[in-house]
Formats: sequence, structure tokens, C-alpha cells
Amino acid sequence: MTTTVMVVDDSNVVRKLVGSALSSAGFDVIEAEDGVNALELLSSDAAPSLIVLDMNMPRMGGLELLQKMKDQSMASVPVVMLTTEGQPRLMQQAKALGAKGWIVKPFKADMLVAAVRKLTHAV
Repeated sequence: MTTTVMVVDDSNVVRKLVGSALSSAGFDVIEAEDGVNALELLSSDAAPSLIVLDMNMPRMGGLELLQKMKDQSMASVPVVMLTTEGQPRLMQQAKALGAKGWIVKPFKADMLVAAVRKLTHAV
């Protein structure tokens, strides 16, 4: 059984880079362009094992999506933040809302894959 990861980022380039790194490592990848799109997918049949989430996006950013996931009992899906933000205050907010990891862009593909493997228990 393959492990599905949802990549949520408003940058098509970042979604493709992350998706390529994860696909090469054996993960199935679904993409969402922002928090609104991600929430729609999560409310449908999309059942990712993990979400890689950007912080700053139009319509709905990462913190707001984390809050909505918590409110709608979707908080069991692990989330790794992948963002240009490195402020401790934002990291603490994300962690309080359930984020399990924080990776600052630009990212190293092997570090991202290692974090995803660890949190999904994929080999």
C-alpha cells in the first residue's frame, strides 16, 4: 500500500519540486493550491497520510487551515510546515495547532523525504 501526501502551496513550482521529491521516494502525491482547495479535498475522499503545508497563501494560509482541521476533527493527519517563515512565534502557533514539523525553504529534498517517512512510518 502506498502512502499519500498532500502538498499545499500556492506556488506551482514548489508543488512540483516537493511532489517530484516525494514521488521519487515512493509516495503518492496530491496537490492543493491553497488552504481552501486543501479543505475541499480533505472534505471529499482525499485521505492523505500527511500534509506538507505552506504558511503564506491567498484565500487561506497554513495557520488558518490548521485551525479548521482542528475544528473539524481532521487534526489526526500529521502536518509538516514548509515555508519561508522562520519566526519562533509562528512556529509555536503552528505547533499549538498540531503541526509536527517545520522546514524552511529552500528545502533539501532528502530532509523533506526523511521527515515525511518518519511521520508516516513509511520505509
